[in-house]
Amino acid sequence: MKREIRIGDRIIGDGYPTYIVAEIGINHNGDFEIAKELIYAAKKAGVDAVKFQKRTPELCVPKEQRNQMRETPWGYITYLDYRYKVEFGMKEYTAIDKLCKELKITWFASVWDEPSVDFMEKFDVACYKLPSAGLTDHALLRKVKATCRPIILSTGMSTFKQIEKSVKVIGSSNLLIAHSTSVYPCEPYELNLKMIETLKKRFPCPIGYSGHEVGLVTSVVAVAIGACLVERHFTLDRAMWGSDQAASVEPTGFQRMVKYIRVTEQALGDGIKKVYDSELPSLRRLRRV
Repeated sequence: MKREIRIGDRIIGDGYPTYIVAEIGINHNGDFEIAKELIYAAKKAGVDAVKFQKRTPELCVPKEQRNQMRETPWGYITYLDYRYKVEFGMKEYTAIDKLCKELKITWFASVWDEPSVDFMEKFDVACYKLPSAGLTDHALLRKVKATCRPIILSTGMSTFKQIEKSVKVIGSSNLLIAHSTSVYPCEPYELNLKMIETLKKRFPCPIGYSGHEVGLVTSVVAVAIGACLVERHFTLDRAMWGSDQAASVEPTGFQRMVKYIRVTEQALGDGIKKVYDSELPSLRRLRRV
């Protein structure tokens, strides 16, 4: 079985260009104009896809947290009310779908609960992302699997046994597993990038990387050791209000990361030793025997 998956018009897997995802998530802070700017900036950066997050707040917010008060741009409100403020509905996603089609950029979303899957099925999304928080929600996994769309499974906050159980529920034929550590931002010593190799040895599906670190180098290293997908949070300004902003990459940084990944792909080569034509003048000039 080939280690590959098709998302939209792209094949992702070993030997193919890295699939680069700009996760807008909820960095739009409930403002469609900010979301629109982020989509334009992602297109300019050269990414392959943008990703949002879709939740049903009353299902995703634990009962003990719903009435906790929080300072927000909308005032001092409950955590549940805040979650509603940053949640896009049909109007916004219809506009997102239209804009992405115009720009010819793929979009999809992380689905955090079963009603969110039903909501997203109203759009012809290229795939679904299962967030790390949902990895052990086997009912949600089965719901997403039933759509027959490609699945990206994020693995933060999870044991290896939990990952194995989830893959058993989903199956590996239409799956990409993304190594991740759910800390925002994540310190380098907790990134554990060698897990990419571990996952490749254990599962026959493509393995990617969903990063929450500060900086770009480690995401490029992930590609060098075998990640066929790289996802990073995307923001207009890391100083903006919001829980994910500090672990995000700004537009100029994303442009650099895309460039670094593409150069790395070229530099990796095919592992077959050869004498390049460009080496021949040096060979004639320098080799003595």
